[in-house]
Amino acid sequence: MKLITRNTDYALRALCYMSKQEGLVTVGQLVQKLDVPRPFMRKILQQLNKDKILESYKGQGGGFKLKISPKKIYMVEIMRVFQGPVGLNGCFLKKDVCPNKGKCVLRKKIRSIEEGMLEQLREITVASLVQH
Repeated sequence: MKLITRNTDYALRALCYMSKQEGLVTVGQLVQKLDVPRPFMRKILQQLNKDKILESYKGQGGGFKLKISPKKIYMVEIMRVFQGPVGLNGCFLKKDVCPNKGKCVLRKKIRSIEEGMLEQLREITVASLVQH
């Protein structure tokens, strides 16, 4: 199990870089500075633009910039954009409807771990990642 996928990692790295820049940032700049393949970076930036985290400017001299303050871009939200709902509590038997759902001891323990993890993830912002 991976907590953070490659796309989430690339997105967070791009957002951290962009938060330290004045003005627009191009795909080329991000590819060069972050050593990320261009197709991945373009796809990530397009998704962040679609989710209203970035603004895009087309044409010569165009690029991307943050639409939201880095203090208001939460890691858990970026994870949701690229990975879907964040959670650990999928049944290890991969059944859609588990007859033991209400009384499963393992599920209760994992749910408790998940709540603690989500609580901590909700505190991480792009701004807090840049400060370190």
